[in-house]
Amino acid sequence: MPRRTAEQAEITRAAILEAARHRFAEDGYNASIASIVSEAGVTKGALFHHFPSKLDLFREVWTDLQTRMGEEALSEARKMSGEDDPYIQFLTGARVYLKWAARPEYFKIVLYEGPVVLGLQGWYESNRDLGQSNVRRGIEALAERGRIDPRRVNSYAVLIQSALNGAGFALAEGVDGLSPDEVYEAFEIMVRNLH
Repeated sequence: MPRRTAEQAEITRAAILEAARHRFAEDGYNASIASIVSEAGVTKGALFHHFPSKLDLFREVWTDLQTRMGEEALSEARKMSGEDDPYIQFLTGARVYLKWAARPEYFKIVLYEGPVVLGLQGWYESNRDLGQSNVRRGIEALAERGRIDPRRVNSYAVLIQSALNGAGFALAEGVDGLSPDEVYEAFEIMVRNLH
């Protein structure tokens, strides 16, 4: 019987996360606990059993989106061979990010609500831990292949992550009618010209 209870708890937790992701994407952090539990089909007690606070729930949804985007970017990048083109893996990961950033759910929760809810410092630190570490690894790989001065790895990682986040905002807001492909093309030119 305990196994079934653990399975039920995991199903309940997943339902809460799915409902919270949907509600936060629609209503931002203003989404009510009542709307989340109603959509998940659970009680408030069940929600607070799994997540001590609304902030903890938001942080879990935010982290899950960042993690899934990062996993997809790495997966797609690893499919590419960098033998002929040392930039292709890094650029492939960036393309995945730009497509995710254009998704309303990702933009609303990660880029728009994240800095407000987590605080700019908290958002930056979390974003650095999850996103910038991937960017840094890509830049380090380019430095190891002689494409980028190793002394500039840290600076380029910060600048490139900032450029990607800025592009994410522009794509989500529809600035100047930009598409992910147009932004990617400009990003590729920029990256290939770093030394």
